[in-house]
Amino acid sequence: MEKISAEIEFTVEFYDVDSMRIVWHGNYIKYFEKARCALLNKIGYNYLHMEESGYQFPVTGISAKYVGPLRFGERVRARAALEEYENCIKIRYELYNAATGELCTKGNSTQMAINAVTGESCFVCPPVFVNRVEALLRGGCPRPNKPGERR
Repeated sequence: MEKISAEIEFTVEFYDVDSMRIVWHGNYIKYFEKARCALLNKIGYNYLHMEESGYQFPVTGISAKYVGPLRFGERVRARAALEEYENCIKIRYELYNAATGELCTKGNSTQMAINAVTGESCFVCPPVFVNRVEALLRGGCPRPNKPGERR
C-alpha cells in the first residue's frame, strides 16, 4: 500500500518530563496520539467525524520501542503512517529529535471499528473511512461528512 502519513512538530514541555528532565515513558503514547490526530485530519475522518458517522474506534493494541530520550525543551518531529485501513486501522509512529534528526521512539497502534449505537464490533472498517483513504491514495481530497451523515 502506498503510505498516507502526517507529521507534526512540537516542543517537549516541562509537565511531560520526569525528575531527570527526560520525557516520562507514558507521554510517548500521548505524542503518538498527537501524530495520529494529524493523520486522521489529513484523511478527513477525525474523532468528531467518526462519532458523527456512527462509529467509534477504540485502541485495541499499542506498542512502543524507546530508542533514545527526548528531553525538556527539545523540538520533536512526530510522524504517523497508515499501515492498514480495510479491516482495522493500523498506524506506525516515529518520534525524532527535530534538531538532530535522531530517531528516539517508534511504535504501532491498532484500532477497531465499533458501531456506536449497538456496541457491536465491525470486522471491516466502515465504507466512510475506507472511501476517504482510497480517495486520498488516488490523489483526491476526501469529501467531508455533513453532520449526521453515515457513509
